[in-house]
Amino acid sequence: MAWIVLVISGLLETAWAIALDRSASFTRPLPSAVFVITLLLSMAGLAYALREIPVGTGYAVWVGIGVTGTALVGMLVLGESAGLARIGCLLLIVAGVVGLKIYH
Repeated sequence: MAWIVLVISGLLETAWAIALDRSASFTRPLPSAVFVITLLLSMAGLAYALREIPVGTGYAVWVGIGVTGTALVGMLVLGESAGLARIGCLLLIVAGVVGLKIYH
């Protein structure tokens, strides 16, 4: 269960990062509210997962999921560059997250 919660929390990290960008420095109420809610849920999920998963592994996986998800949303939805090198780097992050899960 801790791993499922950790993955969901990583996805929520993506949500709060995108909401933070869309909040325009907290001048837009709806994205600002989405930011606060998803941030709190993401942190709560991370805290829950760390009761069973070592902090180094859990935090690295959480950040890896959030970073990869945010970059993918940026490339697929927000029109950010999707060069081969950038995609390769994201694949390295995913490989690291999978490795941490396997070898924790």
